[in-house]
Amino acid sequence: MKKVIPTFIAIIFFVVLVIVMGAFKIVNPGERGVLVTLGDISDVVQDEGLHMIIPFVQRITTIDVKTQKVEYESSSSSKDLQSVRTVVALNFKPDSTSVGKLYQNVGLNYEYKVIKPAIEEAVKSSTAKFTAEELITNRSEVKDAIAQNLSERLTKFFIEVEEVSIVDFSFSAEFDAAIEQKQTAEQQALKEKWNLERVKIQAQQTIEQAKAEAESLRLQRQDLTPELVNLRAIEKWDGVLPKVTGGSTPLVNIQ
Repeated sequence: MKKVIPTFIAIIFFVVLVIVMGAFKIVNPGERGVLVTLGDISDVVQDEGLHMIIPFVQRITTIDVKTQKVEYESSSSSKDLQSVRTVVALNFKPDSTSVGKLYQNVGLNYEYKVIKPAIEEAVKSSTAKFTAEELITNRSEVKDAIAQNLSERLTKFFIEVEEVSIVDFSFSAEFDAAIEQKQTAEQQALKEKWNLERVKIQAQQTIEQAKAEAESLRLQRQDLTPELVNLRAIEKWDGVLPKVTGGSTPLVNIQ
């Protein structure tokens, strides 16, 4: 009996300790608690901190209501039936005032139960409204369409959509090659257009230069007189008489 009594006391102390520890539950910052009494949701704990419950009768399940991020990849088809691989990032948070309904209707594994399927359906539905080229050129419109679709789907499950980002679009190798060929052709056409404009400008410059030279010659002919011709000849004479064969002196008209 001397050995049994201390063991019995230790067991009782341990049971009491477990009961006392089970009578308290901590709700951390950024969390809300769902109070379950005998299997039924009886209340939602909105206050953070230490809370007392009835051991074995009540329990508090905490749900994180801070902003969370998930990123998923989805395969779909564009309006022109091109295969599209889309990577979408979603920032979301559970509605803090409806965590009881979220826990009751969906449970704690809501990311894989409702968020992942909602992203896949939203991407498929939205990308089908745009051609493959429009998915690239109108990326912001595609993002808005996905965000609106996601918000409509997740609001039903008490989840708020904060931000949607398209991380990446990728297409088939054939489509990528076609886009590259189109860009090359557009660049070549633009280069040829620039060359044509350059030739036109150079031709216009040549015409203007020829007009200027012709006008200069016209003005020179207009101002040309016999006295000016003689003056130009005298200015160009170097003072040396021309030499002729036979040693004779040439006759020069002084006038």
